[in-house]
Amino acid sequence: MSMMARLMYQAVAWKERRRARRDAGKLSHMPTTLEGGRAPHLESGRRGENLAYWHLRQSGYIVIARNRRPHAGYGELDLVGWDGPVLAFVEVKTRSSMVAGPPALAVSAEQRKRIIRSAKTFMMRLGRKDISYRFDIVSVLWCPGSGFELRLIKDAFKG
Repeated sequence: MSMMARLMYQAVAWKERRRARRDAGKLSHMPTTLEGGRAPHLESGRRGENLAYWHLRQSGYIVIARNRRPHAGYGELDLVGWDGPVLAFVEVKTRSSMVAGPPALAVSAEQRKRIIRSAKTFMMRLGRKDISYRFDIVSVLWCPGSGFELRLIKDAFKG
């Protein structure tokens, strides 16, 4: 499986680098909507989550859930996967520039609380009490010309 994950990650990374080179000569500002009515930040977030998913698979994670909302009113779990014997709840943050700081710093204290509540609900529904778990962050930064920079921060915050 890791060979397939490695190939898929390489294909997605190639596509994003190609898109970055193509878009490098265009205007730096993004339109307010894209084709199909989608907001640009939602599209870049979706692309970032896709890259993060394949990066985690290539790194040996067994992803068991994507974009999971365990309970209304709680937060969304971007990715949930096993990293060996540890269940990792992964928050993906995607940015198109460093103007607002590194993507990983965008996970606020309030957002961490929502992620922790969602993770506890998720684990309760698994029905196992002996689960070792942690909270990771995947930081995706779109770079003009080169495509992206991706960084996995394991055990980014405590629950």
